[in-house]
Amino acid sequence: MSHSSPASGRSLLYLVVAGAAWGTAGAAASLLFLASDLGPLSLTFWRCAGGLAVLLGVLAVRRRPRRGAAGAARAARPSVASLIGTGLLFTVFQAAYFAAVRETGLAVATVVTLGAGPVLIALGARHWMGERLGRGGAAAVAGALAGLAVLVLGSGGGEVRPLGVGWALLSAAGYAGMTLRARLLGRRGAGGDPLVTTAWSAGVGALCLLPLAAAEGLWPHTAEVGRVLWLLGYVATVPTALAYALYFTGAAVVRAATVSVIMLIEPVSAAVIAVLVLGERLTGAVVLGTVLLLTAVAALIAAEARRPADGRPGPRPAAVPVQSAAR
Repeated sequence: MSHSSPASGRSLLYLVVAGAAWGTAGAAASLLFLASDLGPLSLTFWRCAGGLAVLLGVLAVRRRPRRGAAGAARAARPSVASLIGTGLLFTVFQAAYFAAVRETGLAVATVVTLGAGPVLIALGARHWMGERLGRGGAAAVAGALAGLAVLVLGSGGGEVRPLGVGWALLSAAGYAGMTLRARLLGRRGAGGDPLVTTAWSAGVGALCLLPLAAAEGLWPHTAEVGRVLWLLGYVATVPTALAYALYFTGAAVVRAATVSVIMLIEPVSAAVIAVLVLGERLTGAVVLGTVLLLTAVAALIAAEARRPADGRPGPRPAAVPVQSAAR
């Protein structure tokens, strides 16, 4: 009987928390748009710039590793070119998604981006890393995609425009590349420090988005300065600095296709917050889509928890509670 390592169990939990945290960004963005004239590109710039500031602060105060550990960290540290590559994929993922939202609407952009992501990742992982989903995994991915479609489109849908779909597919490609890259580096033992990787990604994103944000309107105009600053601080800290650090940590250990499905917790988290915090109506589509998605995610988490982590045996970890994904 095979056993998974404690590191694999922790990584699954990290991904669940990261997906739930990503889902809170939508609610925070909605409140920001109501309280100011900030546009989506400007918000993404401040998200990256603020996240970079938070991460640099954490890195500055974090205790330095011992000499032996420091030498091992240097040996596994990715190159600057590799870090920039991850940052560019991160930027494509973010910017192309907002372009898709602008062209074809939130519902269609979300379904195409998050729906195409697991498919591209599964194909890439099979081709470059030999990671097979198997019949059970393929069925779980299909169930997750069905749940995503019901959850997002069931409450109104949107108009499908070819240009918007193209932007969404480009966003999905950026997301897939980022996930596959993290997994491949993790398998080679060259993933490096997740905080450093996240800081580089945020820095590259901020630099690339600065001219676009300046053209859109960089500074928010608002009568609620305190509220806007608080929300910007939250977006920079929780769904960016914290969530991406957890994401890069988990993606280096867990199979790439499993990562992509677990991160579909994001729209579930966003839907729950929309109902509980923003007062949106709870519909049958939201309930059905949430059940389908969480069932598929739970099945993949259970399967992953039984797999050996990169072939290394170890004690089996406790099951990760999927209920935490809804918060």
